[in-house]
Amino acid sequence: MENSNNSVVEETLVEAALRVLNTADPFVKARLGDEVANKWLQGHIDLPYDASMVIHVPDRPARLADVKLVSPSEMPKLGKAGSLQSRQAIVHSLVHTESWAIDLSWDIIARFGRQESMPRDFFTDFVKVAQDEGRHFTLLAARLKELGSFYGALPAHDGLWDSAMATSKDLLARLAIEHCVHEARGLDVIPTTISRFRKGGDDKTADLLEKMVYPEEITHCAAGVKWFKYLCLRSNDPVMDVNSVSKGSDSEEAETVGDMNEVIQNFHTTVRAFFRGPLKPPFNEAARKAAGFGPQWYEPLAVKDFSK
Repeated sequence: MENSNNSVVEETLVEAALRVLNTADPFVKARLGDEVANKWLQGHIDLPYDASMVIHVPDRPARLADVKLVSPSEMPKLGKAGSLQSRQAIVHSLVHTESWAIDLSWDIIARFGRQESMPRDFFTDFVKVAQDEGRHFTLLAARLKELGSFYGALPAHDGLWDSAMATSKDLLARLAIEHCVHEARGLDVIPTTISRFRKGGDDKTADLLEKMVYPEEITHCAAGVKWFKYLCLRSNDPVMDVNSVSKGSDSEEAETVGDMNEVIQNFHTTVRAFFRGPLKPPFNEAARKAAGFGPQWYEPLAVKDFSK
């Protein structure tokens, strides 16, 4: 990029994020996102944003029209991976979810990083999330092709982006809904999905989910919890250091019990305001705890489980 004096002006991370969001082809989007992530992590992009620059974050990222979209209620049943058709449907659904996860990660960087004066670690954490999601998309799409199908062969829904639209003006809500509620729900269901693929004789897909997607999704949920806590605590201490936010699930290394109670109450209030209905058990308590998300965060928001 050049300015009016013909001198080279370095692209900021937010500008690069907007290039990713404005790329329609999901495969190109994933590759571009990986390139941008590597540049940021290796120090080849230095500035997170230019405070003087006017930017426009699209309400909806660029997307190809080759995936038929239906409402969640019209989605056909995915099955339990007992047949090839069911395995294709489940993997297709996962590929679609990851395609949106790429956009969600770059959107939170572009939409909120400068607006909320977030520290550099915020950008780095979500760059890493975006890079992971792009890799998940690419590998799952390749696996779908090996199963004899392709992304776009089946209908999908855009519930994740509906939530993104509802939280587009509130970073606290975005972190709570997308990166705590939805990401944590993924942690709840992935072990069952892995088990179903193994029972169906598809160890290759099961291994991909178990060895790569599942552990990395725990870190994504952890990023949501970490930055939700940071925003809440910063409201009481505007100059607080992000390193003072405990990464442990219940260790509260740097926060008082009173602080954490306030953070958790804020989480409950935010979820009730922006999420329709109660959270649905059973919960994957071990994975949620690994993400710093103890039961006091989510159990008060859950519907009673009458199955026992």
